[in-house]
Amino acid sequence: MSFSNPVLRDDIFLREDEREVSEQRMTIGGTVKKTLLLLVLLIVSGSITWYMTYEGTVEVLSLLTAGFIGMAAVALAISFFPKTAPLLSPVYAILSGFALGGVSAFMEYEYPGIVANAILLTVGILFLMLFMYTQRIIKVTRGFISFVVLCTMAIFLMTLVDFILNFFGMNVPYIHETGWLGIGISLFIVIIAALNLLVDFNFIEEQADQGAPKYMEWYGAFALLVTLVWLYVRILDLLAKFSKRD
Repeated sequence: MSFSNPVLRDDIFLREDEREVSEQRMTIGGTVKKTLLLLVLLIVSGSITWYMTYEGTVEVLSLLTAGFIGMAAVALAISFFPKTAPLLSPVYAILSGFALGGVSAFMEYEYPGIVANAILLTVGILFLMLFMYTQRIIKVTRGFISFVVLCTMAIFLMTLVDFILNFFGMNVPYIHETGWLGIGISLFIVIIAALNLLVDFNFIEEQADQGAPKYMEWYGAFALLVTLVWLYVRILDLLAKFSKRD
């Protein structure tokens, strides 16, 4: 999920040499490179739990648990302390891989072909959103950002309540159903996750234009990876609901 852009002082770099300042500033190109590095780490670690799941290795459950718990803890740490992003973002990517690799393997076993479709849709949506952002087909205004953030928080709260209710043998109504209402809810969540990509692009562009510190490249890459992971998981859920209807 995306977070509010920090406001930087205009005079933060005024006392430094111009070339040194340039080297210490965030750039879009640097953020792209770091995002690709995080994706590579996620894929490598995900391949480990994917292989362990299909081999029936008992330790895969430990990796899955550590992955999910670690993802949440590291994401919170980076969100509240952005300066830790250069150190913790790779850790988040590795833990995400451990979690997603196992989940993807289980889903693939249950619904053959679902993972490839989910990956293609995630990549397709990423490039579609990037095209729409660069061409200004969708303008990311403050009102747009507020709408996306509010919807994201509502989805997060709903998911949290559903998680708590699971301990008592209950669920939030409709969200797990395979009827058209349940599918509609999942589709809405996928759309909000996709719109979060636009907010991430805007965040990265604004921070680079404002001359944000170099470590914000890692923070921007981390924010983008969080959204991509969320989008992929929600697409898996949506495709699984369609598969259950067949």
